[in-house]
Amino acid sequence: MRFLHPELLWLLTLIPFLALIRGRRGPAPALIFSTTSLASSLAAGRRTSPGRILTAVRLLACALLIVSLAEPQQGNTTTEITASGIDIMLAVDVSGSMHALDFTLHGQPANRLDVIKSVVSQFIDARPNDRIGLLAFADQPHLICPLTLDHDWLRKRLDAVSIGMVDDGTAIGSAIGAGVNRLNDKDAKSRILILLTDGMNNSGKVPPLVAAEAAETMKIKVYTIGAGTKGEAPIPVVDSFGRKRMVRMKVDIDEDTLNKIAQMTGARYFRATDTQSLEKIYEEINSMETTSRTIKNFNHYRELFPIPLLAALLLLGFELLREQKRLP
Repeated sequence: MRFLHPELLWLLTLIPFLALIRGRRGPAPALIFSTTSLASSLAAGRRTSPGRILTAVRLLACALLIVSLAEPQQGNTTTEITASGIDIMLAVDVSGSMHALDFTLHGQPANRLDVIKSVVSQFIDARPNDRIGLLAFADQPHLICPLTLDHDWLRKRLDAVSIGMVDDGTAIGSAIGAGVNRLNDKDAKSRILILLTDGMNNSGKVPPLVAAEAAETMKIKVYTIGAGTKGEAPIPVVDSFGRKRMVRMKVDIDEDTLNKIAQMTGARYFRATDTQSLEKIYEEINSMETTSRTIKNFNHYRELFPIPLLAALLLLGFELLREQKRLP
């Protein structure tokens, strides 16, 4: 709801002043009676004056007329958004090594997957007009969410991703192949696969470079991200007695292969050694793959000023009737 002339509503501030002026009392009237018995009989037949009621009616009618002049309107707005035409598939490693605690989240040590889910969620928020899908991979790829513009649903599916949901291993080639198969809409202006891993390809039937060739043929860019500190990283393990302890695990990422995959498809390889660098990587990819949108707004307003105008006229008619009854 809106007012076409909202500045006229300031006139409503005059109503209390008018009420104050009308409510002021002059000096008490004085009459001289020859005998007190006459005054006593007049006092016994005392009636309430309609003056105050009529004053309130006039003020209310005046307020309604002001509201009517401001022209209240009730509108329906329809927004039509045309998506950018960019399709993005996110491939996230969920192998056992993602338990490594070499990243931080809110100032506290956190495993790689939890941090990645937080950063990827921010990336999704920054791309409201793109179709985005998600797959998790370890020994084999697993589709979490197909390409969609329903990002609320996508974030819910992202929250459900966990380490161990797929048998352990790192099938980079198979993950690229699965992502390429999902990016099969040739009408899309641009098709992008963002693959994040913390290891080397040791599973799957598709070699990573063969999958990259397929992506190149289909003109799909494959951005690759190697996640993990250089050297060793702490990882929690449970021994045979059920006790949890920390061990040092060597971070072994096949950066050469990941770099070749990115170069073959016209994209880039990045290395994330901490949370800050990971955030900057997704921000950089976001800036490189620009998006656009077309917004059309359709507004339809229904005039509401007849309602307060009719109410004001009814009140004024009521006042006239009361005044006629008071006339001799």
